[in-house]
Amino acid sequence: MSNPIERGDIMKKFLCCVLAVMLMLSLVACGGDINANVTEGSGETTQSTQSKNETMTMGQKNALKKAKSYLNTMAFSRDGLIKQLEFEGFSNEDSVFAVDNCNADWNEQAAKKAKSYLNTMAFSRDGLINQLEFEGFTTEQAEYGATANGY
Repeated sequence: MSNPIERGDIMKKFLCCVLAVMLMLSLVACGGDINANVTEGSGETTQSTQSKNETMTMGQKNALKKAKSYLNTMAFSRDGLIKQLEFEGFSNEDSVFAVDNCNADWNEQAAKKAKSYLNTMAFSRDGLINQLEFEGFTTEQAEYGATANGY
């Protein structure tokens, strides 16, 4: 019988691989300009938003567009999105700026990620919370995600 810790580690690695493949397939499926579906909010432009846009560096603007594009495709934790943007080649500073300014609701992201996991496989409440925490969600966000999906 295999060690439960080893099984858990294997499951986490497997889930990460599955998510990476799903992300790549969804980006390929978008074709062309993956930023075409990025929304800039409700359409209301405030002066502070305009001045922020005018003072953003090119790296910040592009990281913000990429962050919004990712969030339109799949759910991320704050830390997970920063890591993904850095993987894409954005600096840590631009990645953190983008994540802090993309107006994501991290509780809702946890709920969406939990739903995605539950659509793929069965989890106990504690197992689901642990998996969400592994993905970078805080304990509170992970618990919200589990509760929002019936646990």
